[in-house]
Amino acid sequence: MPRKFIGHRTFKGRGALSNPPGRFEKDTREPIDDGWWREEEPTSIVQTVEPDCARSVITTNNSPDVGFDYSINPYRGCEHGCVYCLDGETRVLMADGHTKALADIQVGDEVFGTQRSGVYRRYIRTRVLAHWRSRKPAYLIRLEDGTELTASGDHRFLSDRGWKFVRGTEQGRDRRPFLTLSNRLMGFGMVPPAKPPCHGADYRRGYLCGVIRGDGHLGVHRYRRAGRSHGDVYRFRLAMIDSEALDRASLYLGEFGVSTTRFFLQASTDNRQPCEAIRASARASVESIQRLIEWPDRPVLGWLQGFIAGVFDAEGSYGRDGILRIANGDTTMIQSTKSALNYLGFEAVVETISGSRPRPMHYVRLRGGLREHLRLFRTCQPAITRKCDIGGTAVKLRANLKVVSIDWIAGDRELFDITTGTGDFVANGVVSHNCFARPSHAYLGLSPGLDFETKLFYKENAARLLEEELANPRYVPKPIALGINTDGYQPVEKRLEVTRSILAVLARCRHPVTLVTKSALILRDIDLLADMARDNLVSVSLSVTSLQPEIKRTLEPRTASSQTRLRVIRELSAAGVPTGVLIAPVIPAITDHEMESILQAAKEASALSAGYVLLRLPWEVTDLFREWLAEHYPGRAKHVMSLINQARGGRDNDPNFGSRMRGRGPYSELLRARFEVATRKLGLNSADSRVELETGLFRPPGAQRSQLTLGFD
Repeated sequence: MPRKFIGHRTFKGRGALSNPPGRFEKDTREPIDDGWWREEEPTSIVQTVEPDCARSVITTNNSPDVGFDYSINPYRGCEHGCVYCLDGETRVLMADGHTKALADIQVGDEVFGTQRSGVYRRYIRTRVLAHWRSRKPAYLIRLEDGTELTASGDHRFLSDRGWKFVRGTEQGRDRRPFLTLSNRLMGFGMVPPAKPPCHGADYRRGYLCGVIRGDGHLGVHRYRRAGRSHGDVYRFRLAMIDSEALDRASLYLGEFGVSTTRFFLQASTDNRQPCEAIRASARASVESIQRLIEWPDRPVLGWLQGFIAGVFDAEGSYGRDGILRIANGDTTMIQSTKSALNYLGFEAVVETISGSRPRPMHYVRLRGGLREHLRLFRTCQPAITRKCDIGGTAVKLRANLKVVSIDWIAGDRELFDITTGTGDFVANGVVSHNCFARPSHAYLGLSPGLDFETKLFYKENAARLLEEELANPRYVPKPIALGINTDGYQPVEKRLEVTRSILAVLARCRHPVTLVTKSALILRDIDLLADMARDNLVSVSLSVTSLQPEIKRTLEPRTASSQTRLRVIRELSAAGVPTGVLIAPVIPAITDHEMESILQAAKEASALSAGYVLLRLPWEVTDLFREWLAEHYPGRAKHVMSLINQARGGRDNDPNFGSRMRGRGPYSELLRARFEVATRKLGLNSADSRVELETGLFRPPGAQRSQLTLGFD
């Protein structure tokens, strides 16, 4: 499926690295204070949420492999901490090879991003899917080649040691990979300013000289014919596969008074491309062309720019190897090309290949890498866009992109960010991460990538709707699972209190409920939970994926730390709330080795029960996870996916009831055996600790009010 962006997690981190396609819908939006990390540090960022006009809140489930029949999801989506991270004057590399200020970028623009292909990242075209701005503290990063970047401390650049934030620490809450003065950034650096040609008469003459001398046929064939003073035949022909060069040559010749005829020289075949040509046979036309392409005594700037553009269109090449060459068998053309490049400030070398050719072929190779190639394209403006396409070129490490200083800029700055289909873009010549987990948003016509994290929906009338459904005479009380699709304790829950309002209704009605969360915000509702626990009406599970901070930061960057979650287990248990741990997701070869450690830590925190879910990769999530693997665990990616395929019947995902949660096959059986041994040893999931929630105490909302009277009291 086509990949659409995703921006990327930048502010305090995001998990997704791309955005599957989806429609954007315009609704009234309300600014909301965002930030999973607010449980552990006070930093915040503006976010938006939208009301979900739901007609009901209870969802019925008939899956045999989950332990509930009813569920309520107060929110759709899971918050995204997009970092508006670069100065507006930062130059972004556009798909046509030119640059544009970040502040001026618009949704729909085509830019260059990167994508891993084999051992290299390569530049590829991608679309801009979103554009934001904000005011925040910023830093000035200077590189050895003179490139400067103004970015927030949470912005990330691709370095010789992987993706790194601008600022971070080696210890504590802010511990994360960050730039140091020993790092070098990936890319080509800021392209020096290039004065584009004016396409005047000098440029046109130079272009015609380069393209015709490079690939044209021009001459006079002299014959003797009976009855005539001479039988001279004048011929000019220029044949090109790319019509752009023919269009320009024909236009320029016409402006000098030379008319040409266009014709098909070669039709398309299975192994050959179609080829068009222009020609002229009049003596005056041929002689005019000969004068136009004469070597000038003292070439001027415009002529030199046109000449290089023409000879590159005729004989130049630029491929995935990132090498720009101009070939010709004529040493005069080769020396003239090299001299013109040198005059324009480029460094070039001449290489000769003899091989089996009757005449050796000479090449002028431009040195300096991609930065000089782009400068050449901007300085001379060849006509053939195909030859100027850097797509597929490998992202290389340049020695002069070493970080030389990172300085804090006093005061807040207006910064910008975009989201792209590749999750990155090229800013001032270096690879820069942009802002970014899922399938449920596709049902709203939105993307399961970025939209899932940026477009939140909340059920503003959830409590009233719940009361109406519970009051239905046909309603049969069963435990309700609260916050299953997305966490009921989103950061915005602190302000909106949708989950708390639902809990309050359930508490009044003495209705059983189960909760799964990763958030310490659940402790806010400990009064309701403790009250319900006294009647055996509630159970809570804390989801823990890993005890390793580095894995948590990349996999769940906006959630509470594992130690915080263990503290929540301890405090809820102390309040009499039956609490367990859910190890989810278990990721083969990355977190599976921690199963026993997590169970041990949860038991020490007074957990009563435990469960686990093997990583599931439904549809859109598959590509997101593969991208996450490629970025954070490239060396293990194949092994991880191999184990997942083994557990999922040879596929990335197994949607079948009974096997989708824990998988099947040898690896899954081994995981199940380890879990059973560990829980039995620790006394988790024992018969004494098993919680069967009470449904017999349920009181419909109407039954809580006295019966209507006729007023004879």
